[in-house]
Amino acid sequence: MINITPEELVRYIYNETSPQKAEKIRVALQTDWNLRDTYEKLVDTEKELSKLKFSPRVETVNKILAYASKKHITV
Repeated sequence: MINITPEELVRYIYNETSPQKAEKIRVALQTDWNLRDTYEKLVDTEKELSKLKFSPRVETVNKILAYASKKHITV
């Protein structure tokens, strides 16, 4: 049995694992029901997070632009 961490599952979900590691995870998900449960919870969480929309307050953007103009930084 291979030890796969939640962090590795997150990388797998976002397609950030090597092909070899991805195959090991795929095999493990077919046989390890606890790992499969963790994986499904992470997938559900990722779906919910992707629905969220974040944007900075106008005040924050203005402060960044003011700082950049004082430092002659192009944004």
